[in-house]
Amino acid sequence: RGEVFVILGGSGCGKSTLLKHMIGLYRPAAGHIFIDGDDITCARGEARRRLLRKIGVMYQSGALFGSMTLQENVRLALEEFAELPDDAMDAIAASKLRLVQLEGFERFYPSEISGGMKKRAAIARAMALDPAILFLDEPSAGLDPISCADLDEVILTIRDLFATTIVVVTHEIPSLKRISDETVMLA
Repeated sequence: RGEVFVILGGSGCGKSTLLKHMIGLYRPAAGHIFIDGDDITCARGEARRRLLRKIGVMYQSGALFGSMTLQENVRLALEEFAELPDDAMDAIAASKLRLVQLEGFERFYPSEISGGMKKRAAIARAMALDPAILFLDEPSAGLDPISCADLDEVILTIRDLFATTIVVVTHEIPSLKRISDETVMLA
């Protein structure tokens, strides 16, 4: 708990595929994947839903919905998994956007912000339910060095504030050196 685990490797070596197995999108041909002692590979129904609530995922592209504001994007998980009044969901969304340095951008659409801001907004959405484990797929892909460093600081802030376990898939060596507690190299 509270560590940043980096999966490093070149393009096409299977980093994102491994991540998709870890979050339950792909089913492994053999073996099991456990989250807090529960096997995500065979969990169904409510048991699977409970497991998925423990994780947050930021996909490589960010996967924000273009027809929704940043606030609405962050609220998605809250609307699905939490029974809260609208003003509480708005407050949580605003706090998560503040966490990733996007305070004041709640009403902006993804098309109105930069690539680095989109990545941070996607992290805010992944953090909406305060997951125990945060999975980040190539968070710094396509970003300039300054934006990469800013994103690394956001990752470390989340780790430090919430003791969140963070799994980062990357091929960026400078980022690895800044954020990693543990690293595995795929070849």
